[in-house]
Amino acid sequence: MITAFVLIKTDATRIPESAQEISELVGISEVYSVTGEWDLIAIARVEKHEDLADVIADKLSKVKSVVSTTTQISFRAYSQNDLDAAFSLGFDH
Repeated sequence: MITAFVLIKTDATRIPESAQEISELVGISEVYSVTGEWDLIAIARVEKHEDLADVIADKLSKVKSVVSTTTQISFRAYSQNDLDAAFSLGFDH
């Protein structure tokens, strides 16, 4: 599974509508409205790199109110759950 974080600038008057439309795209698992330079961050999860082109370039970037995007592809995921499993000796905490 390939995960990418898509930083999105939108028409400021349509942020909620943009987020909803983007969240309905196949390949987008989550959309967050955020503070700072970007309006939204979407998480894309696909099977292969070529699928990112379909989701981001062919669908997400064509949402009417999307002004620009920057995509960051993840190499590896880290979470507390992963660390707990890696260092667990089978004892209950």
